[in-house]
Amino acid sequence: MTFVVTENCIKCKYTDCVEVCPVDCFHEGPNFLVIDPEECIDCTLCEPECPAEAIYAEDDLPEDQAHFLELNAELSQSWPVITEQKDPPADATDWDGKPGKLELLER
Repeated sequence: MTFVVTENCIKCKYTDCVEVCPVDCFHEGPNFLVIDPEECIDCTLCEPECPAEAIYAEDDLPEDQAHFLELNAELSQSWPVITEQKDPPADATDWDGKPGKLELLER
């Protein structure tokens, strides 16, 4: 099993989760983070650290977010690993909780 970053991370991109990951499975894109399912050891540390509540265990993914499992796997192959916490975007709180952000994902 793996953990999955879902839609609410888009344009929020809090990196609190990165700081606690023991295996460096997070990858950073322009406005979104993903988890490499091949690197994730299912330690559960990242999920409670996400201020946007955008991380789910694979088995707990909401049905409308299931496609993010494949998206995390795909994008983690081309985006660089992120290992240190960074400041969130200045407007992150404005985007937190807004639906329909998938079309705003920058690759």
